Amino acid sequence: MKGKIFLSQGKYDEAIQAYDKAIEINPQGADAWIDKGFALDQQGKHDDAINAYDKAIGINPQYALAWNNKGIDLNKLGRTTESNAAFAKAKELGYTG
Repeated sequence: MKGKIFLSQGKYDEAIQAYDKAIEINPQGADAWIDKGFALDQQGKHDDAINAYDKAIGINPQYALAWNNKGIDLNKLGRTTESNAAFAKAKELGYTG
């Protein structure tokens, strides 16, 4: 996938565009939402990243990585209580990262 290549090169705008295209083709693709969230996080767009992780969680509530990544961005925004809850959910779902 083009998005992953752009991510690995630090080309976050291009990665986000590629993920947007993938999401347009398959809005139920939780992986694309997570990767878009990561690219947004790398740009410091933590609220947008959280929204992307929420989309992934909406598609698959058992997606431990989405919960963990959401926790990271919540923590970066100083939303400690919400962050701790997201990390706890990720751990409950088996995330060991």
